[in-house]
Amino acid sequence: MPSGRAPLVNILNSPRVAGRCRPPHRVPIILFIPYVPYDSRKASTVFDVAVFSTLFVTLFVIMDPPGITPIFLALTSGRPAKVQRRMAWQAAAVAFGVIAVFGLFGQQILGRLHISTPALMIAGGLLLLLVALDLLTGKSEEPTQTKDVNVALVPLGMPLLAGPGAIVSVILAVQHAHGVAAQISVWAAIAAIHVVLYLVMRFSLVIIRVIKDGGVVLVTRLAGMMLSALAVQQIINGVTQVIQGT
Repeated sequence: MPSGRAPLVNILNSPRVAGRCRPPHRVPIILFIPYVPYDSRKASTVFDVAVFSTLFVTLFVIMDPPGITPIFLALTSGRPAKVQRRMAWQAAAVAFGVIAVFGLFGQQILGRLHISTPALMIAGGLLLLLVALDLLTGKSEEPTQTKDVNVALVPLGMPLLAGPGAIVSVILAVQHAHGVAAQISVWAAIAAIHVVLYLVMRFSLVIIRVIKDGGVVLVTRLAGMMLSALAVQQIINGVTQVIQGT
């Protein structure tokens, strides 16, 4: 081998030549998956949990199942257990019927009769105030068969359960429920809250056997005070809305 020339092996192994002869680095292959925006309205074509939970919580706060227990005990005191059980489901059924009618035809009914929401609130408050006065004076302690039927219809079914607040909330919920899933969720929430109301009133009968007659009288007076305050507050809210609207 002539002098002055480096061996071929040394030339190939030199850093400059070796870097040029090395195979290029492999570029990783990335699989691109097209992004599809999430649409909550298409996530469930049968049921909308958000609509259900919103309306259920709203109706629970307005209709107040725990708060209806002392009023139910006061209005059903002195009646046989069979009659009390019947009144529990009658009140829940009447409330559901009223809510369902206004949910389906509420806008048409109020518009045809030219009735505003504040007028409903004031009328319901006056009716509740009359019932509260009866509870405070003790006139409801000796109910007759006619009062038995009326208690399930008025004031338990309406306006205590199906009051102006619940009616307006259902009307707005049905009006803003777009699509089959939203409509199903709205009516499922309405049915669920009335099942809760029935269960609360149904098992509140056990309390009567525990607190006896003296406890029922005490609960009656307390219910009258709470109901009167609720009635006055409802009237105030209706008058306030009238003043703000003028």
